[in-house]
Amino acid sequence: MSGTPARTDAETAIDVVCLGESMVTFLPSRPGRLADVPSFGRGIGGAESNVACALAAAGHRAAWVSRVGADGFGDHLVEAIAAYGVDTSAVRRDPARPTGIYFRTATDRGTDVHEVAYYRAGSAASAMSPANVPYEALLTGRVLHLSGITAALSADCLALLRELTAPRPGRPLVSFDVNHRPGLWRDADASPGVLLDLARRADLVFVGEDEAEEAWGVKGAAAIREALPEPAVLVVKRGAEGATVFSRPAGRGEAPRGGHRPGAVTAGPDTVTDVPALRVDVVAPVGAGDAFAAGFLSATLRGLPVRDRARHGHLMAAAVLTVPGDLTDPPARDRADRLVALDDTDWGRLRLGPGWTGDDTEVRTT
Repeated sequence: MSGTPARTDAETAIDVVCLGESMVTFLPSRPGRLADVPSFGRGIGGAESNVACALAAAGHRAAWVSRVGADGFGDHLVEAIAAYGVDTSAVRRDPARPTGIYFRTATDRGTDVHEVAYYRAGSAASAMSPANVPYEALLTGRVLHLSGITAALSADCLALLRELTAPRPGRPLVSFDVNHRPGLWRDADASPGVLLDLARRADLVFVGEDEAEEAWGVKGAAAIREALPEPAVLVVKRGAEGATVFSRPAGRGEAPRGGHRPGAVTAGPDTVTDVPALRVDVVAPVGAGDAFAAGFLSATLRGLPVRDRARHGHLMAAAVLTVPGDLTDPPARDRADRLVALDDTDWGRLRLGPGWTGDDTEVRTT
């Protein structure tokens, strides 16, 4: 016997399970059109795996569930994500389908000059379905995090998300990031209704104000809440302005072990919390939405107040915005907690630039 005490169920339980496709991403060596960039560096990219990596780096027990090809790119993805501390034991290998890859430019994906070249059609992840995912791995966490990207990959993937978001006793808290990507949908006309239906079945929803207007024709946080009355917690991201969080009592947004009643409007009026974003010296405007979701989920798991959850989301987003890639180590928890605890005036004076997450780096104020 080693003399090492056995770990308890509470110590080994998963906090958040993230389901979705991750791809090998090729990042440009310099700005410019894809036709002009001479070389690319290899990284990893995937909304759900980004969330899992950020949560693991922040000290939570996170798992990523997906399918990858039985190829070198699949090896790289699993190894790179596991290196962040993510449990990848439920990732399945597909010998008949490849791992997806994509190339992107360095510019903001919201601009007209941004280019992304996806090579994901027929990928291993697009073959995920209710028949081949490990349900025992998906449903044992405190939170199950999904996104609308998975729904766009195939009819089987959509069927899987519909099953996972279906009301059932004891299901984990379902977190859903709308992630409207019109270019991924074979039937672009169907995507708004599909995403709205999935979001209404979730407990915690993240949606950008701009994507809600594009997908559903609703403008402004209040109108988005009218379109999505069911989730106990709705986070409307308003870009550089910050985030508006609609929350209701009754506990469905509190990462329970189960027993809540999904699919019904929570009783009680909304509490509306507006949380300004931080001023950030942006290096690369990618990955911020996933990082915000990770920060918000991290604080939710810790039972922090709604304002603090959104502030942790902003800090996680700022960490990613000040590095070239989609992932980076977040600030140490005690440091993030000190920043989150600032009063409104001092919070508004923060300005974060490259390197700000280092323990010995002074955070600037203006």
